[in-house]
Amino acid sequence: MIKAILIFNNHGKPRLNKFYHYYNESQQQQIIKETFQLVSKRDDNVCNFLEGGSLIGGSDYKLIYRHYATLYFVFCVDSSESELGILDLIQVFVETLDKCFENVCELDLIFHMDKVHCILNELVMGGMVLETNMTEIMLRIEEQNKLEKEEAGFSAAPTRAISSIKNMNIPQQIKDIKLPDLPQAIKDLKM
Repeated sequence: MIKAILIFNNHGKPRLNKFYHYYNESQQQQIIKETFQLVSKRDDNVCNFLEGGSLIGGSDYKLIYRHYATLYFVFCVDSSESELGILDLIQVFVETLDKCFENVCELDLIFHMDKVHCILNELVMGGMVLETNMTEIMLRIEEQNKLEKEEAGFSAAPTRAISSIKNMNIPQQIKDIKLPDLPQAIKDLKM
């Protein structure tokens, strides 16, 4: 089972953290700091698996990570998960991000956090791997984008209606109404 997914840059600034077990905020910050210290010290030519830090579960848990450009993608998992399977999952996650953002970078993770979480939720939910087929994941993301565009049309409708009414000059339109001449009989009525 996946215990946590962490993404941080080369300076240790977290760009995404998703914990599937409860930790209070200070514990989460300590876990991120400890994980960064463990992972960033390693050479690029060494194995991408290591024992979890003391805060994340020690030797019962493994840190499986990949380093892409300025970002570390770290999955904290228990002993039941396959290291190679998780490495493949990280690759699928990064390639999906790459397709969605056209050459993903750190800024995409910062400014499109909701979309990144949506993509991650298509892969992993509650610490369990849901989907590893990138085609299926992209289909779900495209469906979500289509729904968002449709909702944007609905949510913009009241705004468009209000602006149309504001643009109408109602008092002038009332003055401009041409009423037909009243028949002479009605004019002659005296009360």
